[in-house]
Amino acid sequence: MAFDYKKEYKEFYLPSKTPGIVTVPPMNFLAVRGHGDPNEDGGAYKQALGMLYAVAFTIKMSKLGKHKLEGYFDYVVPPLEGLWWQEGVQGVDYTHKKDFQWISIIRLPEFVTKEVFDWAIREAMEKKRQDFSPVEFFPWKEGLCVQCMHIGPYDDEPATVATMEEYAKAQGYEKDFGEGRFHHEIYLSDVRRCKPERLKTVIRHPVRRVL
Repeated sequence: MAFDYKKEYKEFYLPSKTPGIVTVPPMNFLAVRGHGDPNEDGGAYKQALGMLYAVAFTIKMSKLGKHKLEGYFDYVVPPLEGLWWQEGVQGVDYTHKKDFQWISIIRLPEFVTKEVFDWAIREAMEKKRQDFSPVEFFPWKEGLCVQCMHIGPYDDEPATVATMEEYAKAQGYEKDFGEGRFHHEIYLSDVRRCKPERLKTVIRHPVRRVL
């Protein structure tokens, strides 16, 4: 049976609908950076997702090709994630989506080294006849965070974020946005097939202990 990160690491992908504190270990990701409103038809965000999934499935389906990856195990491609920020804003301002800076990411299995990533980029470019140079190998250590499962439309997230902030403060933590510390979303639902009120999104914010 294919290894499913969502099921094996429920503390990171299937948290409660009430906030909790979590320490996220270092992981490697595929990443594409950009800016602007993610809802723009044919915009940079949607193009980024196409590139990410093309490379992710190049790695997953390598089992069917001649190039065998050392340490490969069959797995379910992890969910899409997004890191979001805006200049001069602590967290994000949902009313000014055109100002979003973002990094779209997909977790990589542990056998994917930088060398395997480089091979996958070359393979995808050869097969798709497309430029995949915007896709990065992205090692990231997220660290200490408050997180919560948000159920419903993305535009309703501020209420969940407010609950998270209240919980973190009550537990002796404060927000810790900054270099490498972002508003983080993990998308567990297919927005094309799921009603807005049923969308499941993990929201995660960086925190630090108040001294």
